[in-house]
Amino acid sequence: MFHLQGQGQQGGQQQGGQQTQAAQSGAGVVGPIVPPQQQQGQQQQQQQAGSGAVSAAGAAAGSNAVGNPLLMGMAGPAYGLPTTAPAGGFGEKDAMNMLVLELINPDQRENALLELSKKREMFPDLAPVLWHSFGTMAILIQEIVSVYPLLMPPALTASTSNRVCNALALLQCVASHAETRALFLTAHIPFFLYPFLNTVSKGRAFDYLRLTSLGVIGALVKTDDSDVIQFLLTTEIIPLCLRIMEQGTELSKTVATFIVQKILLDDIGLQYICQTPDRFFHVATILGKMVHGLVKEPSGRLIKHVVRCYLRLSENPRAREALRQCLPEPLRDNTFANVLKADPTTTRWLHQLIMTLADGMPQQ
Repeated sequence: MFHLQGQGQQGGQQQGGQQTQAAQSGAGVVGPIVPPQQQQGQQQQQQQAGSGAVSAAGAAAGSNAVGNPLLMGMAGPAYGLPTTAPAGGFGEKDAMNMLVLELINPDQRENALLELSKKREMFPDLAPVLWHSFGTMAILIQEIVSVYPLLMPPALTASTSNRVCNALALLQCVASHAETRALFLTAHIPFFLYPFLNTVSKGRAFDYLRLTSLGVIGALVKTDDSDVIQFLLTTEIIPLCLRIMEQGTELSKTVATFIVQKILLDDIGLQYICQTPDRFFHVATILGKMVHGLVKEPSGRLIKHVVRCYLRLSENPRAREALRQCLPEPLRDNTFANVLKADPTTTRWLHQLIMTLADGMPQQ
């Protein structure tokens, strides 16, 4: 049994910042999460002369960019990169390949990142092309690492945040694709996102950065792959998510709570969190603070994930015994009845949680 020692509940945190659009469906709140972009002007095509790699990078801006030797091995049927420009113009797939090629050219990279992130849902093969094309993943990581010096002291501008968020959106594409997900984990690419999740600045630029980084992790856990959970448990993702659950904006809290929920729904994740009292009470304390905060500022989608986390924790015998003592009172009474009126699934989960905790308790 876990022993309760000073596990007091605190009031909710005020939520700041504005919300970013996110594709949400059911319990899976994580979809493409990209901040709104600033209006882009027309970009002039650049052509450069030279030899070797410099010449190849310059050619990416011209009409013969599809012949760029930096993508040797990508031409042909495997990934659809043409060796010559098609006489009849470019279709969607050719347009994707051209944009990937433009990432090589620093002068075209910002626009290519923007266009690829906006159109990635149109390109089902984008993730394998990004992964297997020469130098592309290194370029995306370079975009991420380049803003590290701006995190502390906080010096991140909106335009810089938008640019790196576009790179993160492409990483989310790679993380969610069945062919590239395992490669993404093997390369330990999620570690490059953790400095963003570790920021505490309240500005919109930082919030977009945290939210989009959470979207990449959310895309990983949404696949219900135990290998993903095992990998994440070797990292600091749970403490990072818990801090965002306590201090973030509503949407950031929602995605962070979804990640913790998906970890708990995996047997290995539940066992890990309930393995020691410290781990369990850290999670339970943050969930409790969120419940009291939701009394002041209700959010149906956030309550849904909080209740699901509690219900999953109640399946562990030691955690169930502890929850009988520390489950927040607003979940025991009808505090959220109006909020959950249109959500029969969460209402059923909450009723099941109360019945589970009541079962086996000594009669008064």
